[in-house]
Amino acid sequence: MIKIEELKFDKDGLIPAIVVDVMTKDVLTLAYMNKESLEITLNERRTCFFSRSRQELWRKGETSGNVQHVVSITADCDKDALVVKVEKDGPACHTGAESCFYQPLYINEEKNEFSMRGLYALLMDRKATLPQGSYTTYLFEKGLDKILKKVGEENTEVIIAAKADDKKETIYEIADLTYHILVLMAQMGITVDEVQKELASRHVIDHKVKQEKMT
Repeated sequence: MIKIEELKFDKDGLIPAIVVDVMTKDVLTLAYMNKESLEITLNERRTCFFSRSRQELWRKGETSGNVQHVVSITADCDKDALVVKVEKDGPACHTGAESCFYQPLYINEEKNEFSMRGLYALLMDRKATLPQGSYTTYLFEKGLDKILKKVGEENTEVIIAAKADDKKETIYEIADLTYHILVLMAQMGITVDEVQKELASRHVIDHKVKQEKMT
């Protein structure tokens, strides 16, 4: 274990802190800490940063409720940067995105691994930038009613394909429905993590019920 005194803060008394979701391993944000905010972070076990623009301390989630609970803090080999692993109560970004890093600059399609969070991040980028010619942009511009209509239509398509016992078509329609559900989530500011937590809570309840029945 190293001590705060061993860390190398820059000329302004700051050290970069890379915040990572301990569950998903996603990089959530890059912020800065001074000695005081780092001490607060260690004492309170929740992230506290120093705002370079406002020149003041700020605790993540103080106004939004999206608190980041610290799991570990690790310094790099030069002791001039930190990785802060956290459990978060909500989105890391003020835009409502899970991570502040959601605007792709380059993606190697051959190497890129698909994930729901990756798709959600792409949808959040579409919502923020509204690129012309994008079907997703069209949905966001039309608004909630149009998105809900598409969710209803795709849900019906899934039922029809499944009723016909057509596995390939059902997979195709489920993919369409999933995409539109994610668009709805992005529109409403519902994150993948929030849905995952809800499902996890039901799993715990189901497990308890099974245990009770067994006894």
